[in-house]
Amino acid sequence: MATMSSLESQAVISPTTTGPIVWLNGTIKPLAEATTPAADHAHLYGDGLFEGIRFYDRRIFKLDEHLSRLYDGVNMLDIRGMMPVEELREIILNVCPQADLTDGYVRLNVSRGTGLGLDPWKINQTPNVMVMVNFLRLYNEQQYQEGLKVITCSTRVFPAQCLDPQIKTIGRYVANIQAKLEANRQGAGEGLMLNTEGHVAEATGDNIFVIHGNKVSTPTTACGILNGITRRVVMDIAANLGHDVVEERTTMFDVVSADEVFLTGTAAEIIGMISLDSRPIGGGVPGPITRKIMAEYHNLTHTTGTPF
Repeated sequence: MATMSSLESQAVISPTTTGPIVWLNGTIKPLAEATTPAADHAHLYGDGLFEGIRFYDRRIFKLDEHLSRLYDGVNMLDIRGMMPVEELREIILNVCPQADLTDGYVRLNVSRGTGLGLDPWKINQTPNVMVMVNFLRLYNEQQYQEGLKVITCSTRVFPAQCLDPQIKTIGRYVANIQAKLEANRQGAGEGLMLNTEGHVAEATGDNIFVIHGNKVSTPTTACGILNGITRRVVMDIAANLGHDVVEERTTMFDVVSADEVFLTGTAAEIIGMISLDSRPIGGGVPGPITRKIMAEYHNLTHTTGTPF
């Protein structure tokens, strides 16, 4: 199948245009003017993958780790004709400066191709690839300082035996959106999702960490969670700070009885969780370990990364 050419990867918009932009299949436009094919397979069936990547001070944080996860998903879903990872990397580094943003968010989308009907063999299996450079801020500064009040959602995560959560598929997130709506209706900052066995999985868009004494634990990927890039960074930070870092099955009791709890994600970064279903956690404010990890993460994101 055809892939994007090197010439297409160098597409440039007017130098007078700044702000959110979209590169799609070799054409780059301001976000307000960008469109996708109506018969795109991700649009019709959720048949695609995505990544969200942050950049700080014109340095993309963990670019290669995000691309590695994306291409693992491409292989797992058997999406044919995808450009080499080195080419997509070059495109991202070429497109980001054209938005003229110091800090921002890169959204990558890959769909299987274009055509009506579920059967991949009966559509044009040339992937539609998008690179969006935009802003994204999930929480305000007050919420980062004071932490989030969280509720338990009735919507469960997809069972891992049905759809491996380590694949960041577009269609999977309808469950997370329904859980987020539950949290919104109750005026909560976030919603906590359980798996079908009743164990804690993740928040609607974040991984969860639970602190008891010196132990910093997080649910194992077998519980139905996305193995988040930020999750892995935080595990390293906590270990370097001298904490015992553990991946294990986590219960509601583990969360409510914790000294501290916090959430992590590329979009959310790191934010404290101060209550669950109106029950306070620890002192009801982000604790000292949470704040230390937040500070270390902020320093890391602002001093490392791939420059553009």
